[in-house]
Amino acid sequence: MLTGVGWLVADWQKNIDGAEIWQQVAANLLMVHGGVAMLALLLLGALVPVHLLRAWRSRKNRISGSIMATFNAALIVTAFGLYYLGSEVVRPWMSWIHLSAGLVLSLMFPLHIWLGRREPR
Repeated sequence: MLTGVGWLVADWQKNIDGAEIWQQVAANLLMVHGGVAMLALLLLGALVPVHLLRAWRSRKNRISGSIMATFNAALIVTAFGLYYLGSEVVRPWMSWIHLSAGLVLSLMFPLHIWLGRREPR
């Protein structure tokens, strides 16, 4: 999430300032963001059998968990679209959806943990 916000700031700055350094910072942050996303995909793959399915069967924290899963899916689909689709019509939509989903997910994560811990075991 921090790499995405950092990229967003650098991308806005390069449009305002026009300095070459912001172009390089934005490119580097985007590479790091992609690498962190790959690690997040590994963790998500491990969460499905270890956490998600077990919590679903035990009927714990289903609403916030479903929201988390939905926003993670939106991030994956829009990231794929941003990386592989060249459409200038679709790209701005994908970008805003990706940005929004990332921000909502970063806010939802601590809430999901808090809700899960407050439920009786």
